[in-house]
Amino acid sequence: MPVTSAVYQPRGVQTTPRLSDFKYALPERLIAQVPAPQRDGSRLMIVDRDSRRIVDGKFPDIVEYFEPGDCLVVNETRVFPARLKGYKEKTEAEIEVFLLRRLTEELWEVLVKPARKVRTGNTIAIGDCITCEVIDNTTSGGRVVRFHYEGDFAELVEKYGQPPLPPYIRREARPDDRERYQTIFARVSGAVAAPTAGMHFTPELVDQVKARGVDVVPLILHVGLGTFRPVQVEDLSRHRMDSEYYEVCQASVDRINDAIARGKRVIAVGTSVTRTLETVANFNGGIKPARGWTDKFIYPPYHFKVVDRLLTNFHLPGSTLLMLVSAFADQELMMKAYRHAIREKYRFYSYGDAMLII
Repeated sequence: MPVTSAVYQPRGVQTTPRLSDFKYALPERLIAQVPAPQRDGSRLMIVDRDSRRIVDGKFPDIVEYFEPGDCLVVNETRVFPARLKGYKEKTEAEIEVFLLRRLTEELWEVLVKPARKVRTGNTIAIGDCITCEVIDNTTSGGRVVRFHYEGDFAELVEKYGQPPLPPYIRREARPDDRERYQTIFARVSGAVAAPTAGMHFTPELVDQVKARGVDVVPLILHVGLGTFRPVQVEDLSRHRMDSEYYEVCQASVDRINDAIARGKRVIAVGTSVTRTLETVANFNGGIKPARGWTDKFIYPPYHFKVVDRLLTNFHLPGSTLLMLVSAFADQELMMKAYRHAIREKYRFYSYGDAMLII
């Protein structure tokens, strides 16, 4: 297979799209509520940007689309059980505390539910040895809280927390969600949403990929709750992404740049990897080592500097993730692919099926 250019030129003249361009109607029955019985048991849609053909297959077929020397970039972030159940002291009203971002050793930015019952000065008890005091409100509707606890906080969160399943999964978390709402690459705790494109891989499938001569290279982007935050402006240039922490180490940079220099393909596993690679792209056609916070918003038209192929799941209508993949494949082709997925009854969203854009 020929190497495709990292800078993809869609057909025709593109104008800046608007939020309404990314809306579509999805039957609720197609929203996956549970994972496939086996990680690699999902379906795989192949979307070819050059021929504009769509091919249906199974996820293990993905190995056939790799060539020796290709670079498969994966996200090593680990989802922590960010959803804590507690109750208000004095009234004993049940309150959910959703951990978003650690600000200091004891201070966290959180979401609370029901928010109307939680005011500055309230104290929420969680389990036997955690309390949190609400000390401020945030501009995004959350709260800043100070935790008081005995022991190791991370261990306590693992003990008392529940997997932070997305809001469209309309059931309580199950014990197996702790493992299935996670990729096999997960190593560094920090995400409150899974990099779902990576959830289809098994160790055996990764071994097959490596046996084909593909270099599997890690980076980190801690996916935040902003991945589900709806875009509320029709003019996309006015939307601002939530910042997410990322790390790309020198060793990964060297391997990716080597593949680029040899004319090999960089294949991103997911939108989080894509945003990170495009964040650290330099002007020489490669990437640089970096760590920090990115609020990069990719929407059409956009010239990709690093990524040649993209593996992704199917995304919510009007979401920034759908806008990113539409920038990669062009909006018309992506809407065609989504209509095909609905007709063929693909499973959508986090626990759903996958798409490889080539």
